[in-house]
This record gives sequence, structure tokens and C-alpha cells, in this order.
Amino acid sequence: MASYTTAASTPSSLTSKLRPFDFGGAVAGIRFLGASAAFVLGQGDIVLAGEGETRVTAHGGSVLSVSGDARRVLTGGDDGRVVATRGDGSVETLFEQKGRWIDHVAAGPDGSFAFSFGKTAHFQPVKGAAKSVEVPSTVGGLAFAPKGTRLAIAHYGGATLWFPNAVAKPELLEWKGSHRGVIWHPEAHFVVTTMQEPALHGWRLPDGQHMRMSGYPARVRTMEFTPGGRFLATSGSTEAILWPFASKEGPMGKQPTMLAPRDVRVSAVAAHLKEEVIAVGYEDGLALMVRVADGAEILVRAPGGSPVSALAWRADGGALAIGAEDGGAGLLVL
Repeated sequence: MASYTTAASTPSSLTSKLRPFDFGGAVAGIRFLGASAAFVLGQGDIVLAGEGETRVTAHGGSVLSVSGDARRVLTGGDDGRVVATRGDGSVETLFEQKGRWIDHVAAGPDGSFAFSFGKTAHFQPVKGAAKSVEVPSTVGGLAFAPKGTRLAIAHYGGATLWFPNAVAKPELLEWKGSHRGVIWHPEAHFVVTTMQEPALHGWRLPDGQHMRMSGYPARVRTMEFTPGGRFLATSGSTEAILWPFASKEGPMGKQPTMLAPRDVRVSAVAAHLKEEVIAVGYEDGLALMVRVADGAEILVRAPGGSPVSALAWRADGGALAIGAEDGGAGLLVL
């Protein structure tokens, strides 16, 4: 990891090492496939950037959702398709139904995957037939539990926890309002959703205790847990907001940590996979790496463009990819 300045000093810069790109279309998501960064563009193409650049067409329309694992990027589109794109540039259609919009996709820990359209969430195991469940309203987000096959489904009125391979009835976690995104704590102790309003809502699973995290000036669009789940880093304010999750009580009664304050709103965050470091992107295109322990910052991408729309770390933490709404992007190898 590169060395850091102290929080009180002028941030050091790695902008000269950032490999820039201009893809000509909004970056909807980023995943790493080995050493290559896969930049998913909103209009349906995927650019694989490693030693060189390979551009492939995954969808014949707009990309609505992005997920993936170490082997493939999963995308859902308004062409009714779930598509897997691999690091060699091969593209495979995993599901197709004309006239549907695949609103959400999620990659499972064992090679399975899930997707949704309308009020129905579908689970496709590695082997065997697909299964589905209908929730009370349009699906707002999907997330697999860290281990095992359990799916969290966000929707209006709360979140549903579903074991596709069990006969048990899905469990409803209730809370009024529209729930848009969902994430599991790495140890599966908590489930947290983003709301249509500027707030998060969480449930402590052992006892169902509610956890409300509010005070944001804007809706939270991205959130990620730091290694081991000690903090939940979020966008939605003029600094990165990190809620403490190290104790079994979660963040209730505790103040969040606020890092990298500016007069510009944070548009995206991504947590390093091994160290307590987060990447923070802003609405003016600037991106920083920030160390949680002391708030020390390194400038990665200078401002001047449109909002940062996606951030991703390579699995070993040795590279960071950045994408923006105007198609500008960058790849930093540390």
C-alpha cells in the first residue's frame, strides 16, 4: 500500500499513475476479473482493461444492474437478459425473456446467481432448475448472504430473507417505506437497506432489533462493509459516513465516523478488501483513498468531470478502478 500523509497535511497524490480512459458513455459498474478491470457501460458494452483494452457488447439496450464474482461479470438489462461476461471477452446469455426489464442481479458465493423483474426474485443454482419467490412489491435490491444460499430481497415495506433450497416460508423484516438496496454484514449478523428517503435501515438478525441510520442530506446510493465488517461506509453526504458494526449491538447509540469532508457530495464509496482503507468518489469527479484509522488521504483522481459513478478494488487490493457518469474512467495499479 502506498504511504499516507497525516490528515492535517495536504494530501499526497497518485494522479500521475492513474491510467485514464474515455469510454464515451456512463460507467454503470466495475468488477475485476483477475488483473483486468471490467468497466460496465450503461448503454450495454463492457470494456475489459488490463494489458490492453477489449470492448464487447453484452446487451442490446441499457444495463440496469451489475454484479459478479472472480470469474465473471453479471449484468441485467432492459433487453430482458441476464448476461455473464468473462475475462477472455466471452459473453453468455444466462436468462432471456423478451419484454422484461432485469432490474437486479446478484452473484452467489458458489457460482449460483439471482435476478429479478417486477415483484419476482429468481434463484438459479449451479445445477438444477431455477426457483422463484414473489415479494409484496417491486424488488429494490438483491444480496446473497456471505455463506450458504440465503437471499435478502429489498422492497417496499422492508426486506424478505429467502432460503431457496428450504421449504420454510420466507422471513419478512418489516419497516415502512421504500427499500432500494440491500447488503449483508460479512458475519451475517445484520442486514442493512438503503431507503428512498435519505436514510439506512437495518435489522439485527439474532433478535430482530431495528437500526435506523439517518441524517443524510441525500439518498444513499452506495455502501460497503470494511474488512471483517467493522464499519459500513456510505455515500450520501459531503463526507464519507462510516457506521460502526464491530459490536453485537451494531451502530445504535454510537456516532458514525466521518472522513474526507468537502463541500461536494460523495457519490460512491468502495472498501478495500484487506485493509481499513476506503475509496471515495465525489460529484465533481474527484476520487480519494482514505485510511479509516486517522483519516489520511491520497488524491487518486483530480476533479473537473462528472460524478464518480463506480469504484472497485482488485481482489488483492493492488489496484483501484474508477468510473464516472460522462464515460471518464481510470485504473490505478499500486
